[in-house]
Amino acid sequence: MPASPSVEHAFRNPAVLWRHPDPRAHYDIVVVGGGLHGLSTAYHLAREHGITNVAVVERGWLGNGNAVRNTTIIRSNYLREESMPLFEFCVRRWEQWPEELGPEILFDQRSLLTLAHSQAEAAAAQRVVYANRMAGIDADWVTRDDLPRLCPIRDISDAPRYPVYGAALQPRGGIARHDAVVFHLARACDAAGVHLLQGCEVTGFLQSGNRVTGVRTTRGDIAAGRVGLVGAGRTPLLARLAGLDIPVQSYPLQALVSDIHEPFLPCVALSGRLHMYVSQAHKGELVMGAARDPYRSYAQRGSSHILEQQLQAAMELYPIMARAHLLRVWAGTVDVSPDAAPIIGATPRDGLFLNCGWGTGGFKATPGSGVVFAHTLATGTPHPLSAAFGLERFTTGALVDEHGAAGVAH
Repeated sequence: MPASPSVEHAFRNPAVLWRHPDPRAHYDIVVVGGGLHGLSTAYHLAREHGITNVAVVERGWLGNGNAVRNTTIIRSNYLREESMPLFEFCVRRWEQWPEELGPEILFDQRSLLTLAHSQAEAAAAQRVVYANRMAGIDADWVTRDDLPRLCPIRDISDAPRYPVYGAALQPRGGIARHDAVVFHLARACDAAGVHLLQGCEVTGFLQSGNRVTGVRTTRGDIAAGRVGLVGAGRTPLLARLAGLDIPVQSYPLQALVSDIHEPFLPCVALSGRLHMYVSQAHKGELVMGAARDPYRSYAQRGSSHILEQQLQAAMELYPIMARAHLLRVWAGTVDVSPDAAPIIGATPRDGLFLNCGWGTGGFKATPGSGVVFAHTLATGTPHPLSAAFGLERFTTGALVDEHGAAGVAH
């Protein structure tokens, strides 16, 4: 394997964070989308395959989309046999990244609890726990009596509005600092010679017959050996420019953050039934995610009634949160496929590849997504971990149905 980009060179204090080059006429690979998955792809193209004649094309500034509009939760407790190895690989790469990229990414394996509010929900959660164990993924079932030790702020009264029957625990789950991951990936890509082209919107594709040979952008035409679309919620719009109608729908997904408090929540707590998940950031803010809005949209804003439901659920489950003050809200754009699983691989257009459909699983998948998609772009073939997630499954019927474990927003 080629040597990785020099960490010393990538992370010493430079005059600027990264270069702002003019586009070349031709690149071996063009990655469309300068978010976490696009940057991770370019990073692993250089690190794993020695391919550095690469451009990351971003219509705005790096990380301006879902990369900094998420709740930073990391886990691998999925259900399907296709998904578990992929997301477990992602967690293992997260465990390696602090040494590769730097401790400033603040990867913190503080554990993740998925609460069950009925006997039926508890049985379903235990099924996931047992499936995870069989796949070699850390997972435990926590009884109601043991739960206060791990999540001391939940309502433990005799008749709560939302009783908790237990919780699925992944001890290696946790959070990381999303903006630091963006900066460190971008600096590592720049140190390897990758061109980071900001303010460079793709307006079309160069094509020769059925082959995509490059992209048309607001900064001129750029030829490429292969093109990868990694635009998250905007990927369907990009694919349409190449004449493709892909099965992905985009929805707003809201979150909020409170003012700063002394540490009192030692884990990540998730309630699928109530569509509410919360962690306490390193500075002390409460970071809470909600259900996705029911309408399709590319706008990075959502509906007030979703936030009302979220806050009601939070204060019912964790009464102490009534003392917190709302600091700000935001929304990302989640790209949801029909089976709540990602789409990774080739398209009917030669030379054009997709990495999208991650829904609420995008941030947690950042390292593994970059590895498998870099492999696909470098070799033209699927990585073994992503072979089941090709676009063709929507015509063959070999779906990877992850609605039960993919996340509360699906």
